[in-house]
Amino acid sequence: MDTGTHVVMGIALGGLATLDPVVAGSSITASSVLIGTIAGSQIPDIDTVLKLRNNAIYIRNHRGITHSIPAVLLWPLVLLALIYPFFPGANLLHLWAWTFAAVFIHVFVDIFNAYGTQALRPFSAKWIALGVINTFDPIIFAIHVVAIVIWVLGADPGYTFLSMFAVLVGYYILRFIAQRRVLEEVRKIIPDATDIIIAPTMKFQRWRIAAMNEGEFFVGRAYGTEIEILDRFKRVPVPETPVLEAAKKDVNLAAFLSFSPVYRWELDEYDDYYEVRFIDLRYRSNGHYPFVAVVQLDLDLNPISSYTGWVFSETKLRKKLSIIPS
Repeated sequence: MDTGTHVVMGIALGGLATLDPVVAGSSITASSVLIGTIAGSQIPDIDTVLKLRNNAIYIRNHRGITHSIPAVLLWPLVLLALIYPFFPGANLLHLWAWTFAAVFIHVFVDIFNAYGTQALRPFSAKWIALGVINTFDPIIFAIHVVAIVIWVLGADPGYTFLSMFAVLVGYYILRFIAQRRVLEEVRKIIPDATDIIIAPTMKFQRWRIAAMNEGEFFVGRAYGTEIEILDRFKRVPVPETPVLEAAKKDVNLAAFLSFSPVYRWELDEYDDYYEVRFIDLRYRSNGHYPFVAVVQLDLDLNPISSYTGWVFSETKLRKKLSIIPS
């Protein structure tokens, strides 16, 4: 989820903690728990700082080790060491328990996004991405904000947020049902599909579709259960040519390939350089595919420039590459 949603989730969990008699019976414990749940709902995303280095490192590592099983166990202890000295009278066990709950819920809800997490590391490096909730879901955010306002107006926080979480469970179930219906309709249109990715958007009824069979890629969208195929591409395996093998050694393309499960590729040869482009098919927007990896090589297959990430125009992509205009 996005940072704002994780913040309101942390506040909500801190309010829910007042149902714990130990928390409710001590203002010091209650204050420390609220800080712990807010901080715990944020700390797994500390790897966002990797973006300051470059996109390749960020793509390879975001929601990786910081969302792993060891990290989920470690983060509450780190926060405990930071928070407890300021609240020495707080109940240590209950402060840890609610902080742990915040960290766990952060990782758990991220699994429902299309991006997913490597939550099973170190046992498995597989990305778990259920794809039923958009990274920012305005309905989920609004439900939290309404519950927080009700709390501020004087309602009991424990029962307010308990009711809110019950509503959220129902909402998640509705999203699973909606995604399943879209999947069934796509299978009717592409009965021989080998892979189908149904990705959510910020709009409840709208979904992105990327699918493939043995010979083609299909890109589409759904509104409710109405499916529209927008683009079809011939599925061409990536050949093991010297140019493409050299391009794959580039850190930006390697990061892209570690993240993207469905893509097409292009190879252009100019007078004095090659350009290799890989295009993720999951994120079509206004006829454009913004998530790409591009590698430019000289005629001796030495790297000149490369980039991976989100670009919404060819002009901006050229600025990112910054060396060779097309």
